[in-house]
Amino acid sequence: MKNLYSIRKKLFSGLYDYKFTNKLSFIDTFNKFELFRVLDSKGKVLEKKFDDIPKDICLKMFKTMVLTRNYDARFNMAQREGKISFYMTSTGEEAAVIGSVAALSNEDVIYPQYRESGVFAYRGVTVQELANQLAGNYLDGGKGRQMPVHYTSKKYNIQSVKSPLSTQLPQVAGAGYHFKVAGLNKVCVTYFGEGSASEGDFHPALNFAATLGSQSLFFCRNNAYAISTPIYEQYSGDGIAVHGVAYGIASMKVDGNDPIAVYQAVKRAREYIIENKKPFLIEAITYRVGDHSTSDYSKMYRTDEEMKRWNALLENIGDPIDRFMGYLKGKGWMTDNEFKTMVEEIQVMVRECLKTAMSTKKPSIDSMFDDVYEKLPNSLIDQKNEMKQHIEKYKDKFELDKFHFM
Repeated sequence: MKNLYSIRKKLFSGLYDYKFTNKLSFIDTFNKFELFRVLDSKGKVLEKKFDDIPKDICLKMFKTMVLTRNYDARFNMAQREGKISFYMTSTGEEAAVIGSVAALSNEDVIYPQYRESGVFAYRGVTVQELANQLAGNYLDGGKGRQMPVHYTSKKYNIQSVKSPLSTQLPQVAGAGYHFKVAGLNKVCVTYFGEGSASEGDFHPALNFAATLGSQSLFFCRNNAYAISTPIYEQYSGDGIAVHGVAYGIASMKVDGNDPIAVYQAVKRAREYIIENKKPFLIEAITYRVGDHSTSDYSKMYRTDEEMKRWNALLENIGDPIDRFMGYLKGKGWMTDNEFKTMVEEIQVMVRECLKTAMSTKKPSIDSMFDDVYEKLPNSLIDQKNEMKQHIEKYKDKFELDKFHFM
């Protein structure tokens, strides 16, 4: 009982240390978060003690950022050409995504949102595998059952992308709690946008993670727009990081277009989580350059007048690839010619991967019955046989040559 009392007192210490006052006052303001950065908008180092990321990691980060930028452009065009049904880019947000995953252990489990293809690419998922998913062919890890950009990789500890916003946040609170209870020195990470923080799942996820002491990292990409809704219509406070503090979670803001700053922030957040057995929240300030998705046309709401609001921000954070290039050139790790060659090679490779994916056959028609039950019930067996009879009877009406096998 004594130990139980001590635990309760520790958990609810806030009940024992209130300071009372006879003055009636309200708190409606606070000191805003400062934005952590290491590089200026041109890539010059502002704080040398954070300039310690090894060359090989920096070059891998940069190449993955360039890779992401270029396959985003080609895959987005493929949707416009009618080759795939849907696409979402991460243009302008590459540093936030790739700078963060680079600072994690490969054993850390990631629950992505839908703009984290760079996470998959950095960990080792090939462009061909990404293209297979977009095409929904039989080589797709999701067996062609998901809409495009819903990647998954059990091999690289990345959970499946989900369409509904924020549903992965409570899962991360729970998974991070499991890591703590099991005594595992790894963290569970989730990505989400500032628009997702307006969803109902966001708040209980943070509260559960805080009260349970989950080994969870919540990484918010604040890209200024939730589809067509700008941040000044989403909230009137100091963004998303302040919510973490309200729930008792250590939180910070970082310049999301500074890959070095993002890397350092995530590295130290991970160390904090493992050491203290507590969650952490990072809000990365960035900007969504492209449309929300191929179902969107951002010029309808980002007019010339609207863009004047963002001039100062865009000048301060710059393009993430240009900033990183400036840094690498200053270190003597990249030249303009090397960059040009890299881009040309990537563009050729991406085109070939897309071409291969589109020419690869679709999954077996039979496979639609797989993975629902361990053993097919008689009702589904009957449906399967009925389907086969129907296809056999009207086979001249179906393009059966496009499927892998019957």
